[in-house]
Amino acid sequence: MYNFENKIAVVTGASGGIGAATASALAQRGAVVVLLARNGTALEHLKTEIAEKGGKAFCYAVDLARYDEVQIVSAKIKDDVGIPDIIVNNAGAGRWLALEETSEQEAVEMISVPYLSAFFITRNFVHAMLERNSGHIVNITSPVGFIPIPGAVAYGTARWAMHGFSRFLKADLSDTGIKVSLVVPGKVNSNYFRNNPGSEDRIPTISNIFRTLQVEEVADRIVRTIEKGRGDSFLPMPIGLTIYFHRLFPRIVEWLMLRTGWKRKK
Repeated sequence: MYNFENKIAVVTGASGGIGAATASALAQRGAVVVLLARNGTALEHLKTEIAEKGGKAFCYAVDLARYDEVQIVSAKIKDDVGIPDIIVNNAGAGRWLALEETSEQEAVEMISVPYLSAFFITRNFVHAMLERNSGHIVNITSPVGFIPIPGAVAYGTARWAMHGFSRFLKADLSDTGIKVSLVVPGKVNSNYFRNNPGSEDRIPTISNIFRTLQVEEVADRIVRTIEKGRGDSFLPMPIGLTIYFHRLFPRIVEWLMLRTGWKRKK
């Protein structure tokens, strides 16, 4: 069983939702968590909560879409805390919009976080992790990173990029002691849909057969993925079965998504 005691875990998008829950879960198991997000106030609150429960946390407010900021904060983390044993690339942003609804700037923002931010933070630590020849990188994406749906072009493409990043990174590090995992949760009961009104309406109605997850469930799966050193993990289980079925019969699954998904008003 993996021993989290005093392991350094960097968690991006830690100001709320899955990121905050994951950081708390790791801290409860003895890890030293490093909290990264743009919202410094929320990070400070979480750091205090972790400390009150006997855990240890550091927090850094940073725009993960800006490589210059990531370089600076990565250097601070190395000096203040050390080289991460665990990186959880959870940061993500963006609305579910059709192509013509998406501005050029918003498209750039959506590909920047999650994909480029994950690339930036991982690249800034991977040299030292390779020298040590150990570590675990966990990437988070959405089922739309596997199955296309209507009405979420830039959002879905960014999640496909995270899927691809994780696959290629795993291949790239296959001859090293660094593990790479991809965790793919379905709909989660978090602030995301409240902060991005209209996005929830774009979810194909067939997806209602899948139960809504709590952030603590996803955090627990991320922790167990690290404990077991496993690869891809899908939750709830029917999500994984659907993605597997899509690999075998892509036309059937995509037809169902189109028939039950968002449609333009005529």
